[in-house]
Amino acid sequence: MLRNAIELIQNMGFRYVAYRTRHELEKQTGVLKRRFPANPEYQEFVSLHDWKNLPVKFPQFNFEPSISETERISLQNRVEAFKKGRLIFFSSEEYEVKDWLTNPLTGYRYDATKHWSEIPDFSSDAGDIKYVWEKSRFTFLYDLIRYEVHFQEDQSELVFGEIDSWIAENPVNCGPNWRCSQEIALRVLNWTFALQYYKNYPALTAKRFAVIVHSIYQQMHHVAANIHFSRRTVRNNHALTETLTLYLIGLLYPFFPESSRWKKDGKRWFGQEIAYQIYEDGTFLQFSMNYHRTAVQLLTQAIQIAHLNGERWDEVVYDRARKSLNFLRACQDDTTGWLPNYGNNDGALFFPLSESHFRDFRPQLDALAESLNASPSLSVGAKTTVADGSYTFDQGGYYILRDADTVTFIRCGHYKDRPFQADNLHLDLWVDGKNILRDAGSYLYNTEARWTRYFAGTASHNTVMLGDYDQMRKGPRFIWYDWIKQSRADWMGSEEDEYVFEGQFAGFRHVGKDIVHRRRVTKGAGESSWFVEDWLENAPVELPMHQIWHPGDGFFENCLIKTFDQDNNELIPAQTEGWYSEKYGQKATTLRLVYTTPGRYLKTIIEIKKADS
Repeated sequence: MLRNAIELIQNMGFRYVAYRTRHELEKQTGVLKRRFPANPEYQEFVSLHDWKNLPVKFPQFNFEPSISETERISLQNRVEAFKKGRLIFFSSEEYEVKDWLTNPLTGYRYDATKHWSEIPDFSSDAGDIKYVWEKSRFTFLYDLIRYEVHFQEDQSELVFGEIDSWIAENPVNCGPNWRCSQEIALRVLNWTFALQYYKNYPALTAKRFAVIVHSIYQQMHHVAANIHFSRRTVRNNHALTETLTLYLIGLLYPFFPESSRWKKDGKRWFGQEIAYQIYEDGTFLQFSMNYHRTAVQLLTQAIQIAHLNGERWDEVVYDRARKSLNFLRACQDDTTGWLPNYGNNDGALFFPLSESHFRDFRPQLDALAESLNASPSLSVGAKTTVADGSYTFDQGGYYILRDADTVTFIRCGHYKDRPFQADNLHLDLWVDGKNILRDAGSYLYNTEARWTRYFAGTASHNTVMLGDYDQMRKGPRFIWYDWIKQSRADWMGSEEDEYVFEGQFAGFRHVGKDIVHRRRVTKGAGESSWFVEDWLENAPVELPMHQIWHPGDGFFENCLIKTFDQDNNELIPAQTEGWYSEKYGQKATTLRLVYTTPGRYLKTIIEIKKADS
């Protein structure tokens, strides 16, 4: 325990530990209940008429002018299901939703009279609280509004009826839906979208508007009062969402007493968070493709709405936005628009304005590119196609090769910010739009320890394990100990003949001293074949070396794989049970190839079968 506490302070800093400790004490002693009082006095801030005439601008509603018949049917089915009380969660599975407080997975119903500070994120009885939060994000509003656009059927009464219902069943600062400030911020942004779209509809009455605006004020008052928790102890996409929402609500609702301060502080804090969270090479501190996309969506809203209202951001915001585009597009498969299923992924897609597949990043990346190109001074050719060649993003620890309709994605890095998965030297391969060797995904954040360890651990990645040990030592929930602090990697060799990646890291510190995993990946230019070599140095002799591969769909029909030990003996893999989670809350059994040797060297050949073989 003492060792873990010391390392937590070393990794996260004394300020983090002190703030978390103070926050827990405030929770236990009732300080938070006094700071966030339940059911404050009702207030009215502005009339509906005056709000409609405010000199603030909101982006035009540029929905796609038409959709295919297949897309029409898909949209129609979702809306009809919603009207029957069923909703798709995490872009994944459909659940019956009885109310705003019941977890559809476990049937547990939260107490709406209990103060939010008394409600845990996870309990064995309640299950994953994200299953209660999902509907309360109000992302479904975009489906209803898009349905209205394409089917010409007014949905305003349904939309406002849902907002009315939420306000009635979720008293201020009580119940699970006041537990997370990011969830609150997203809800307010989505309500704002609906208010702007339906501002001239009869369903938006003066009384209804006043009640909604009062709720928005109370929700943003909560976010503002709790903002330092996100900025000091979470500091990821939560802080980005909350700081941006403070700015936007301060801008779009200038009649609140705190609007000027929210706008000023939110703008400053969002710029600081972007500069901190998106590294100078365009990679993201959460080491996650999907969470990087949430940052992209937030950047798009930030730039669009600020520019419409004659405001600009500090240059670092535009710089990180451009570099994010460069990084994500380098990792992207051109055929599908998908990126590797890499890093934590809770199914978040904040503002779904198209029928594209959840894994297709093109709508969000294109929207940010258009926002950047809207001003000539910001144009950096963001719409251009990514050229073939090798790409190095050494601050985040990513090495990408685009060559002859293939994408080779390699992870090799060390951590100054908290790691989420033990996945160093993971190799992801794409050929002609197919992910032939893939990442197993995330599954659930709040689940049994064995699933957390598998999906967050080394065993679910295309890399090497030492015995049954992860590259780092797993702690509770999202915590890792023995962070990887040393790594180096680069592309070597001539690009005319072949591409050669060499990388290594020092890990497995909980197993022994100075253990190093080194990997070399060689790919012939223009060829669909890879030669992978792995070395382990200074590893305990009694622990075997496991090289792990997670084949994608169709791998065995279309690909060949052979592995040899240090004596050039071909090894027969153990075809073990693995798991694959493409979307949050889903997992499916799949084959996992494990090559094992008592030695410290393995070489593997991976190639696409020839048409005549």
